[in-house]
Amino acid sequence: MKKFSSLFLVSLLSGAITLGTYKLLFDSNGYFSNNKSGLVTVASENYGRTVGLSAETVDFTEAADKTIHTVVHVKNVSRKSISNPILEYFYGYGGQQQQEQIGTGSGVIISEDGYIVTNNHVIKDATEIEITLNNKKSYTAKLIGTDSKMDIALLKINADEKLPYTVFANSDSVKVGEWVLAVGNPYNLTSTVTAGIVSAKARNLDTSGIQSFIQTDAAVNPGNSGGALVNTRGELIGINTMISSTTGSYVGYSFAIPSNNARKIIEDLMEFGNVQRGVLGVEGGELNAIASKELGVTQTQGFYINKVSKNSGAEKAGLQKGDIIIQLDEQKVATFADLSGYINTKRPNDKVQVTFIRDGKNKTAPVTLSKNEFFTTEFKGIEVENIDAADKKAFKIDYGVKIKSINNENLEQYAEELKGNIILSIDNVKASNIEAVSKIFKNRDEKQSMRIEMINKNGEIFRIII
Repeated sequence: MKKFSSLFLVSLLSGAITLGTYKLLFDSNGYFSNNKSGLVTVASENYGRTVGLSAETVDFTEAADKTIHTVVHVKNVSRKSISNPILEYFYGYGGQQQQEQIGTGSGVIISEDGYIVTNNHVIKDATEIEITLNNKKSYTAKLIGTDSKMDIALLKINADEKLPYTVFANSDSVKVGEWVLAVGNPYNLTSTVTAGIVSAKARNLDTSGIQSFIQTDAAVNPGNSGGALVNTRGELIGINTMISSTTGSYVGYSFAIPSNNARKIIEDLMEFGNVQRGVLGVEGGELNAIASKELGVTQTQGFYINKVSKNSGAEKAGLQKGDIIIQLDEQKVATFADLSGYINTKRPNDKVQVTFIRDGKNKTAPVTLSKNEFFTTEFKGIEVENIDAADKKAFKIDYGVKIKSINNENLEQYAEELKGNIILSIDNVKASNIEAVSKIFKNRDEKQSMRIEMINKNGEIFRIII
């Protein structure tokens, strides 16, 4: 009996210790309680179980099946004449030979009658373009038109059947974090599908400042250029264009031209035969902490207007130096890529509601976009404008800016001789267009001398120093 009593007492004490420990550590106010406030928060049991990433929630198979039949393989064949240095050395002539070069890429069928969009760099300098469909049928393509600035080209094939094609989605509605598929022909591996998310929007990787890319982490490699970037419904949101890599292969990020920009270019090429690019008529730069401090403004996002172009829509609407553009229609503007990307979806004479900050107050003004050819800039008393189609044909050139007027006293006696000449380069920098020339002028001091190469009305190239 005594032994039983001792055993009972030990059991009772053990139970008490166990219960006390539970109360101390795990009860509603215990140390490990979910209700206890402190530095450590313990997740509830159902935390993280409804993130929406299960196989039942995200299914790429339908989008992939839709898209692979609309993406084509593009073969670019170019032939160049080269001279043979051995024949030239021994016999005094080069012995011209034809050398064939082949490049490959991807394209996207956008209509059942055979229109195909791809990158300009995929078909550049091609003497022959061959398209191979997903069903292995091949066709010779006709080049309809290109836009080298936005790196878009439009092709056409005459197929013996109605073709599957992709539909365009609104790329402005694409959200960061959204699932996307990249479809193309990397390394000549046809119908390759990779998945990723939208990493960022409105990326500007182009020195001319007119590009506005969608950035993704879907794997893109050489050969993917010109292929489709689609959403989970198989709708086109971009044309895969480039990768950012030191090795030449995919290392984490790829970039696509937004579908809204591509669609506008395609429609222009179909309707007008060239790209109708509207101009807002402002120069300046995007704001950040450093720029805002230097300019003495509190706003750290938006586009700061440093100059308003003469006779532009911006000038007529009353925009001024010092205004900060924060929105175009319903599109927020935080960077220059936001602004340029939206304007590139518009044409001359389109109206855009511009919201800007002036003296700390938000204002909105309707701006009618100007035609690119009417955009001018001036430096050292030389006013220049973009060349038009007639100038390109007359001078047999595809770039340059025309001298519109001379207001420089030192050049006044040569004014009539210089007016109408085409400037080709400034200090050995190509004068592609007004935007490029404005950038050159922006980085020059008025007192610095400049070496200008130009072509006169007789087609003669000469150089002057001013």
